[in-house]
Amino acid sequence: MTKVIYSVYIDIPEAELDYQPPHWGTNISKTLHTKLEFQKNYSWLKQNHKLYANKIQVEYKLFEYDNEYKKYHKWFKKTYPQITSYNIVNFYKLYILYELAKNYDEILYLDFDVIPIKYISFFDIWDLSKGIAILSGTQSTQNDIESDTIKSLTYKREQSIRSPLAKYWNAYAMLQEESFNTSKCDVFNTGIIGANKYWLDQLDYFNEFDKTLKLMKYLITEKHSMYPKYIQNMFGYDNETIWAYNLLSKELPYQNLSPEWHHFMDKWSYIPENTIFVHAINKNFSYVKEWIETNK
Repeated sequence: MTKVIYSVYIDIPEAELDYQPPHWGTNISKTLHTKLEFQKNYSWLKQNHKLYANKIQVEYKLFEYDNEYKKYHKWFKKTYPQITSYNIVNFYKLYILYELAKNYDEILYLDFDVIPIKYISFFDIWDLSKGIAILSGTQSTQNDIESDTIKSLTYKREQSIRSPLAKYWNAYAMLQEESFNTSKCDVFNTGIIGANKYWLDQLDYFNEFDKTLKLMKYLITEKHSMYPKYIQNMFGYDNETIWAYNLLSKELPYQNLSPEWHHFMDKWSYIPENTIFVHAINKNFSYVKEWIETNK
């Protein structure tokens, strides 16, 4: 059985960065902070991925800002000019996922800010014949969704369109508009994905992509939306909202990654002892380096 691990690192030109609220503990746009930290830690992050792949004896591929990506970006901007370069990168990583599925039986995708800190084989633990392995419910249990929604409405506090709350309501609105069941609406994080060709074909992510983006545009621009303005302003075009919409509308089974396989390091920098993959959302790579050095 052929297996591959891959990641994507696209150094988005600064002029194409869209402003996002700063990461916790920083005072510059999240997008610029991400760009600078990736540049500074590029070699270490790449080496870390390669080391993990070598230890579990699986091929590793890193896709970067090459001619293939430039061609994809150019086509995307021409076809969907409303989509930001950040979102294009995140659609590109899923495009690569489907391309690799043509030649590999099982695939593990890692965002470039995901750091393996233990050498336990993902493929030995997760049976991908049971469904795609992905983290769901990221910072978004039903209580959290209700609480954050009330805060947004009460204090007129708008959330980032990249927040789990935004993606929850965006997917909810899409499912409702198309008369699908909304009772199990959830949020997914595509920073780590384990999949095989069969379940990727069932998901069929890009099959009705144009229709899906038109639905998203309608919900964003609808003048008489049933949703309060503070909710509608969170709607956007992102890969994770579409992932939720496709998977939930088709009622596909999936495997929710356990915390040790997708440790979400965002507001606070800490790493539980049993962690295998750290997803450094806050880009505090120096903390992860120190933790590895201390606990090696």
